[in-house]
Amino acid sequence: MPIVLPAPQLQVDFAFALENIRESYLQQALAEVVGKLDIKTLDAELARFVPAAGLTKLASRGLRGELMFAVPCLLFANPRLLGYYRLLLGYSRKAFYTAEFGLSSFKTMEDDGTLSKNQAQRLDGLCAALVGSATALLDGIGVDRITKELLDDLALLTVGPQLRGGHNVKLGLAGIVKVFDSISDIVAHAAVKTEPNCIELVNAAGRKVLIEFSSDPDIIIREEMAPKVYRNIVAIEIKGGMDFSNIHNRIEEAEKSHQKARANGYHECWTVVNVDRIDFDMAHRESPSSNRFYLLSQIEKMSSDEYVDFRNRVISLTGISSS
Repeated sequence: MPIVLPAPQLQVDFAFALENIRESYLQQALAEVVGKLDIKTLDAELARFVPAAGLTKLASRGLRGELMFAVPCLLFANPRLLGYYRLLLGYSRKAFYTAEFGLSSFKTMEDDGTLSKNQAQRLDGLCAALVGSATALLDGIGVDRITKELLDDLALLTVGPQLRGGHNVKLGLAGIVKVFDSISDIVAHAAVKTEPNCIELVNAAGRKVLIEFSSDPDIIIREEMAPKVYRNIVAIEIKGGMDFSNIHNRIEEAEKSHQKARANGYHECWTVVNVDRIDFDMAHRESPSSNRFYLLSQIEKMSSDEYVDFRNRVISLTGISSS
């Protein structure tokens, strides 16, 4: 039997994303900014913010200080360079831009390349903190190991999980949309209003039923018993990632979501996964709050037994006619 591997589309996507990141955040972007700055101003700020020993160590390796140390004039010139120093120091976006560190308000610098008046007033404190972390990095690695290439590699090591995380988010969102679209097709004959994030039905009892995108869980179905008084019917959690090795984490995440849903009155909690090799016995053990597990691939396949079961349950629980 021949060995057939899937096309490395993920790496193709990463290659294009990495090219954009190099132009915006990494050493290429830093060099472009340095080339336009007054070098005397840059050197003066490096001398003011960075311990002399740190600059001397880098100089002994033929490296300029800005490769490791952030100073205000660099971030004034290109606020996105905050991303370079974050990546170099190994902080994920989620860990870095937090209220705990006092950095949540700086996120737009990296995201939008903008610098507000409030951010500008706090740049000295931000740079002092970054310099302190970079000094610890330099001391920890040891000057003899420091090279320009190593610093680039360290930043790339942080980019990798960031790219994969972004890819997984896209897969997750795509999975949610696919399930929502399937439900939309099932209930289309009973829909009185269809919007991008919500479908409104009228069931056989003449009551309004809402099928909505939500944040946690991903899709909810509710029946309006009286004006603004709802009966929570179904909570659906969708895990669109395709990595089999991470399936346990996804099931645990679904369980946490469904525990919240049950506390909010949902008695039907469904989990949709995008890994066909899942062990359903294992899944039920790890997420006992999930009444039903469905494969996304089978929901998309309208001839499958799973789709028929999914369709019948949606129709039954919403209280609409089958056609």
